[in-house]
Amino acid sequence: IEQAFEAALPGAWAVVLSDYGKGTLAQVGSMIRVARERGVPVVVDPKGTDFGRYCGATVITPNMSEFETVVGHCADEATLRARGESLRAALDLEAVLITRSERGMTLLQKDRAPLDLPTRARDVFDVTGAGDTVVAVLGAGLACGLPLAEATAVANVAAGIVVGKLGTATVSPEELATALRDAGQTA
Repeated sequence: IEQAFEAALPGAWAVVLSDYGKGTLAQVGSMIRVARERGVPVVVDPKGTDFGRYCGATVITPNMSEFETVVGHCADEATLRARGESLRAALDLEAVLITRSERGMTLLQKDRAPLDLPTRARDVFDVTGAGDTVVAVLGAGLACGLPLAEATAVANVAAGIVVGKLGTATVSPEELATALRDAGQTA
């Protein structure tokens, strides 16, 4: 896997590593290191309690439950931000993006104020695949050269579309462009 990964990097503008905890990403640290050495941003959807495996990634995207399993319960926003920043610094990440279900997302970036994005869904029918949508669209945004905050905002809109559908769903480019226009963002 590592050899195939390294061979594919020359044509990559971003890498998305979605860890399902099944062993495929056993060497995730070396994959992150190789990608970052080549200037390729790395988005990681983490699993388990050892987030140290993702050291050096551009951004990790734990949901609130995954985040609190690693850093402990966050009773308030100040605790969430402090623990998120400590995690970001300890793992040498550019950012931690915490997906928070009905509370939206919180992006904690190095040397930037926290960015809280509200949930964009009008109606939530099924949250299945919302996290996958976030990492996919975030990675695509970074690959297109969007700054992390803008790519996160686009990913938030995409997740809002997906949770408004029944079952595991996708978002089309047309749906995303329309939703971004409706939200006052550019597509």
